[in-house]
Amino acid sequence: MTIQEIQQQIVEDFSVFTEWLDKYAYLIELGKSLAPYDEKHKTAQNLIEGCQSRVWLNAELVDGRVVFTADSDAIITKGIVSLLIRVFSGQTPQDVIAADTAFIDRIGLRENLSPTRANGLLSMIKQMKLYAVAFQGVNLARQPNS
Repeated sequence: MTIQEIQQQIVEDFSVFTEWLDKYAYLIELGKSLAPYDEKHKTAQNLIEGCQSRVWLNAELVDGRVVFTADSDAIITKGIVSLLIRVFSGQTPQDVIAADTAFIDRIGLRENLSPTRANGLLSMIKQMKLYAVAFQGVNLARQPNS
């Protein structure tokens, strides 16, 4: 699926909820379903700066696609990062870099987060895009000269 298709699916998933408490509950469920995070990646280098809670983000380039894993010590934040992983993981570096994150506003997430959590959300997105930029450079370096 493309990033746009995944974002549209998330918007549809959230549209069934009318109350923000229900959306928070859904975020918590998403956080609980996040794949286990390897403890060896819980390093200072993988810690996202600017988050109220602790969030670790790891990225690997697998067959030309960025694969993200993450964990957080806060369950809502874990749900938020799981949404971002759903959107960006398994995509090419170029697609991650070019992607907008309009779905965040379309589901009302940004406006319903505290300022510190909203800053953390932006920090997570920024870090994911920085990984993609780094991997794009790796991909370009591997291509033979034409």
